[in-house]
Order: sequence, then structure tokens, then C-alpha cells
Amino acid sequence: MANRKHGAIYTGVTSDLQRRVWQHREGMVDGFTRKYGCKLLVWFELHATMELAILREQQIKGGSRKKKVALIEEDNPDWFDLWHKMRS
Repeated sequence: MANRKHGAIYTGVTSDLQRRVWQHREGMVDGFTRKYGCKLLVWFELHATMELAILREQQIKGGSRKKKVALIEEDNPDWFDLWHKMRS
């Protein structure tokens, strides 16, 4: 989740991406995303198990901001909001 291109970036994990993105967009989640207005789904990965997803989340969170930006821009260089695309 991000608040704008090259803005604040939030990395998280969930078993229900649609629901979780909706919660962030509606400001229902206390913390970083509400404080910084992170309402744009700019990148996501799907994993076969929650254990793998958590390991990947930790890897991404442990990386630099530069790596996070590169990960987003590899598939979404314009930082388009993927929320509507995901829902289709």
C-alpha cells in the first residue's frame, strides 16, 4: 500500500487481500496506513501458504526502501492503484 508515487510504503500480509485493502482504503486500520493515508494498492504477491507469505513479508520489510521501490516499479512503474484491477 502507498499514499502516492514514491510516497509512504506499507508492507503487510493477509489471508484476504480484498478485505484488507478495503479496510486500509476506508481508514479502518489504526497505525501506519491511516497515519500516512496509504490507500493505493500498488503491488502484491500471492503465496501458497501463510507461512511462505510471512517469510516473504519479513524479507521485504528487512530490505531497503530502494529495493521496495524497485519491486513496485518492476510490475507497476506508474504506481497505478491495482485495487480495481484486483476486484475484476
